[in-house]
Amino acid sequence: MKKALLYIIATLLAAFGLLTLFLSSSVIFDLFGIRAKEGNYVLLVVWANFLSSIMYLFAAYGFMKNKNWTIKPLGISAVILFFAFIGLFIHLNSGGVYESKTIGAMLFRMTVTVVFIILAFFVISKNNK
Repeated sequence: MKKALLYIIATLLAAFGLLTLFLSSSVIFDLFGIRAKEGNYVLLVVWANFLSSIMYLFAAYGFMKNKNWTIKPLGISAVILFFAFIGLFIHLNSGGVYESKTIGAMLFRMTVTVVFIILAFFVISKNNK
């Protein structure tokens, strides 16, 4: 049962990470015309999402292998997103252009990251001691 739970969490996290990697790299490298569809994106947020996607993929591997270090890449991702969120508000307060959906998307991404951190703590760390 525990192994199945680890695989389910790893699959969800890997899917989230791959989707994030695809979307953020498509904006950064202007693939498939996605940059134009995104409108007024904030490059700092896009780069934070890109870096977080890599951390999500490492963490998905950690879930698959039931490794205690799984919390670390998720924690790094949370810190990156937190500072990007602060940077977003600095950008907003200085009159920078943005899409209103960016704030909600950042809050969603930070919440999902924290949920995965909590899952890693309770599913991996507690059971490996």
